[in-house]
Formats: sequence, C-alpha cells, structure tokens
Amino acid sequence: MSETRLSPAELRDRLWQAVLEGSEFDAVDVVRAGLDAGWDEEGLLLDVVAAVQTKIGLEWAADRITVAQEHAATAINERVIAALVHGPAAGRPAHPYRGRVTVTCVDGEWHAFPARLVAEVLRLRGWQVDYLGAQTPTPHLVAHQHHTNSDAVLLSGSIPTHLPAAHAAITACQAVGVPVLAGGRAFGADGRFARALGADAWAPDARGAAAVLEAGLPRPMAARQAVDDLPHLVDQEYTMVVQSRSRLVKQVLADLESRFPAMRGYSDAQRERTAEDLVHILDFLATALYMDDAEVFTEFLDWTSEVLAARGVPVHSLVAGLDIVAEQLHDFPRVLGFVREGAARLRGPASDAVVPGTTV
Repeated sequence: MSETRLSPAELRDRLWQAVLEGSEFDAVDVVRAGLDAGWDEEGLLLDVVAAVQTKIGLEWAADRITVAQEHAATAINERVIAALVHGPAAGRPAHPYRGRVTVTCVDGEWHAFPARLVAEVLRLRGWQVDYLGAQTPTPHLVAHQHHTNSDAVLLSGSIPTHLPAAHAAITACQAVGVPVLAGGRAFGADGRFARALGADAWAPDARGAAAVLEAGLPRPMAARQAVDDLPHLVDQEYTMVVQSRSRLVKQVLADLESRFPAMRGYSDAQRERTAEDLVHILDFLATALYMDDAEVFTEFLDWTSEVLAARGVPVHSLVAGLDIVAEQLHDFPRVLGFVREGAARLRGPASDAVVPGTTV
C-alpha cells in the first residue's frame, strides 16, 4: 500500500502497536510516515497521537494493560511529540508571531500530556509558548506572569479534585491582569466548572483553545475574591471534610473490618490500596462540596465502580464504605445528599435501600 493512502485509523493502529510493544523507534517512524503521506504536524498530534493516548488510558482502566505499560506508552508518546515538532524536518511556524502565552497544569495535576499537546499546537500556529508542565504551584505561576506579562494563561486540569487549586490559580492570575483560559476533563465536558470558577474562557481541546486565543481575550479589569464565586462555601462543609479526612479514613477502615471480617486477613498492600480508595472517595466528595455539584462525586463513583469491576472487586464494598462515611458525617446535609445520590447510583434503580443517616 502506498504511504499516500494512509488513513487516520491506519496511523493510529500502527502507533498503538508500537507504543504497546515499547518500540520508540517504530513509533517515531509512524508519524514520519504520516508526514511523508502529506499529514501536517497538527493533524498528527491531535488526530493520531492524542487519540492513541486516550486509548492508553482506557485500556489501563479496563485492566488490559498494566500501570507500567501505561507509563511506558505515555513516555514514548512524549518522545514522539518531540520528534514530530522538533525533529530534523521541523521548521519555524509558518504563521506570523501572534503573542506570548503560558501553558501549565493546575497545582497537583501530574497529567501533563494534554497541556503538552496544546503547547505544541499553539507553537505551530505562531504563539510563543512558555510551557511550565505538570504541578505548577500557583505562587510560581503568578511570579512567571510578573516576569513575562503573558497574553493569557492556559490552565489544564484532568482530575476534578484539583478544582479548588484551579480556582486559586484563576483568581491569582486575574489579579495581576492576565486572563485565564481553562481546559481539560476536570472542568467538565461543557466547561461548566470553568465558568463557575470565574475563568475568562474555556475550550474543549487544543484547536478550540487556539480559536479562543485568535479571537482575543481581554485583560481582566478588576480583581475579585475567590469566595465570591462560590457563596455556598459559607456552610463550612467542604472545610470540615478536608480537615477530617485522615480521621475519617481510619474510622471507615476500622468499621469495614468489623462488618467484613474477611478484611482482617488483608495483606499490608491490600489495606494500603483500600485506604487509597477511601482517600480518593473523600477527596471527590470534598470537591463536590466545593463546587456544590453532585455529579463531581457520582461520575467518579461510576468510573471507580467500572475500574473495580475490571479488577474483580465487587461494587458492594464501595457502597459499604459510603454507608460508613454517611454515618460519620450525619450532621452535614450537603454531604449526606451527595453520598445518598452516589450510593443510589451504585446500587442501581431497582434498589430502595437508603444510606444510614440520610432518613428523616
């Protein structure tokens, strides 16, 4: 078959096979073949490399590849990007200089791949990009704005539990006169969390981000207090859950052992994984309280139940943990509402069971 007839599906299949086999050279050869077949760098980045990266995450969640394979595949895709946009055939962007922007991840966010794709697409389109990578502390991000006076900050987040940190970054950048364009799964499929946190704009992907920047983002006119965006935080439920997380994890583990004697035979590794699961549950519950949106919590529970099912862990163990959380936090009405909704989602529509502590 002539290389000029390579389809997106063929390129994605070839790249997937290369990263799965751990062959960096073969992976780079795939995108070079795409260039030879007439693809441009942006198309290969977004329609091939990004699509394969999405598949890597889905295959890990379905327990069809290991954590080590996922990390190795992601590392190869990172090097594929470098070879594609900075290789011997790459030149300076054909577009005229558009301005200077900062692309970064929310503090605590280590999924940097989406932000890297955005940074490279913007470079290809003529922007000078300061790519700060993963887990950028907000004070350092703001200090960088003082130094560069960027036209915009593009803030990437994949995990919703980092939304409170994103809120701090958004308000801090705006306070020094720099608009913020948010993107990534953490901000919701429709960008509703970006709007709730006061971001100047939201984009669903790299092409959308480029379009927003090309249309222009005005400088923020006046600083505001973060608390003004989310008046429901006055009830302090978010703060109380965050501050009591360690105690809650210990209490839930102890109660689970008393109700499920089989847990007493868990190995140290099993106990550690169970504790990690509980930490994630409480973190997503806290974030739901911060945003006052139950879907932050219930969507996480849906995803978690699918991952656990793929690993042979019954969903009732997750429901039992929620029951205990509800018992421990029975004095907090928003907590109980979110936990009740999450437990009902896991039990399914046929169940009429209620979460302890939620009856009136």
